[in-house]
Amino acid sequence: MKKIKIYLLALVILPSLLSISSCKKEVTPYNNPFFHIMVDNKGSVEVLSNRKDVVNYNVYLSAELQFEPIEVKYEVVVGNGLAEGKDFELITKGNTLTFPPGIFERPITIQWKEAALDPTKNNTIIIRLLSNSKNYTLGLPGPDHLQKELIITKK
Repeated sequence: MKKIKIYLLALVILPSLLSISSCKKEVTPYNNPFFHIMVDNKGSVEVLSNRKDVVNYNVYLSAELQFEPIEVKYEVVVGNGLAEGKDFELITKGNTLTFPPGIFERPITIQWKEAALDPTKNNTIIIRLLSNSKNYTLGLPGPDHLQKELIITKK
């Protein structure tokens, strides 16, 4: 009977000691800064062919406060069904966005124009993040790098 009590006592005390010692582990916080582009948390969006307004498509920085500017290079790929000047006007010029210290989003602005579309052609604009001056991750962390590009389809 005495051996059973000692055995039961060991079963209760040993796990308690192990759990207390595990509480002393230091955990390094997850910190993987990244840039991404999206609309309503989606990597693609549709616009109507009769749309006639100006839209900001924001590139976001997810990181701690930065103390020096960061440059992000991007490209705009226009499908063969769309033409600048007829279907849209790219208001943001160049291919670089600068994130000043303390700024976590920057727009790429497109003015949409009403125009008839050829549905057999590629009526998309892709805004793709290419690189940045801090070598931060482009797109959401993970193997798929979701939201590294935004696909805008004019319908």
